[in-house]
Amino acid sequence: MFLSFEDRKTLELFVEDEKTFAQLYAKNNSYLIIDEFQYAKEGGQKLKYIYDNYPGTKILISGSSAPGLTIHGIKYLVGRIFVFDLYPLSFEEFLRFKNESLFGVYLEKKEAIKAYLSNKGKVPEVSAALIDMLNVIYDEYLIFGGYPRVALAKTDDEKKTVLRNIYSTYFLREIKDLLGLTTDFNMSKLIKALSLQLGGLVSYNNLCEVSGFNYSSLLTHLNILEKTFICKRVLPFFTNKRTEIIKVPKIYFYDNGIRNIVIDDFRSYDLRQDIGLLNENFIFNQLTYAGMEVKFWRSKSRAEVDFVLDKAGFTAIESKSGGKSPGKSLDSFREKYKPDNIIVACKDILEERDRITYLPFVFITSIS
Repeated sequence: MFLSFEDRKTLELFVEDEKTFAQLYAKNNSYLIIDEFQYAKEGGQKLKYIYDNYPGTKILISGSSAPGLTIHGIKYLVGRIFVFDLYPLSFEEFLRFKNESLFGVYLEKKEAIKAYLSNKGKVPEVSAALIDMLNVIYDEYLIFGGYPRVALAKTDDEKKTVLRNIYSTYFLREIKDLLGLTTDFNMSKLIKALSLQLGGLVSYNNLCEVSGFNYSSLLTHLNILEKTFICKRVLPFFTNKRTEIIKVPKIYFYDNGIRNIVIDDFRSYDLRQDIGLLNENFIFNQLTYAGMEVKFWRSKSRAEVDFVLDKAGFTAIESKSGGKSPGKSLDSFREKYKPDNIIVACKDILEERDRITYLPFVFITSIS
């Protein structure tokens, strides 16, 4: 049984008479799925009643806001609930939406690359023609992101319309209605500033100046942006407080399409000045979707590595959108930390050179 609490009558019945609600929707169903659960005030208490009295029914609740689910649901269900985040489509999932046959070939090549990275054997053969085919779909994903309704849209104009609606609904429903904030104008300016500073070190002073928030309010609103899955702070990797950045984060967006609707820029891959930032953001969100904890490294002398994975295989990742070779920063990191894998993510090269693996962006999750 699937229900949505956007249906006010269903919501009212749940809030006012959970026993009747349970008899109607839980009693004879193996599964009860409730979307937009954050609208149910004190919903967790009522959900506990259903859980305790209908043990044969599996209950799934979902919503677009982590704070809403936490406040209204989870705190009453300790020991009874499993929580997971449902992100936009990963590139793999997006590819499957677009071309099932190509997806099958892609998975075979990805598994071969994963085995190579684990065992350091021979670099698998992946033809330039196949990478080109994958990059056609990658280019679309990079610009419009992975929201399912966007992926299903037939034209670019339709994709933009869907993204505008998602973003507008976020402000109307999450910021104003659910969280009760009256600072939506300041929040809008903050999100735009973050989208323009994508992947850069955060300057709290600059963000305060641009948004109009004081420092305390800024931190509160950044936390809201994380809890509502707009963007995320990435913390630095360090072992030496004297020579390395230890506190200042970077910020990335969970979805490129949302980032691009904020700045209203949907130019194609080859026409963009910010393509390096979009590729970098792609790496962040694909690794995050795969459940990896992503960090970055930067020394106080400005040597920098874009991403560091320090669990389940110590890996350094550098994003290169052009044909340039990695610089001295990667050499400095390798000399100091001796990572298990060094990856240079790029558009269309798969090879190993000087103990560095050059890996197409589309295969970035092969390192997981």
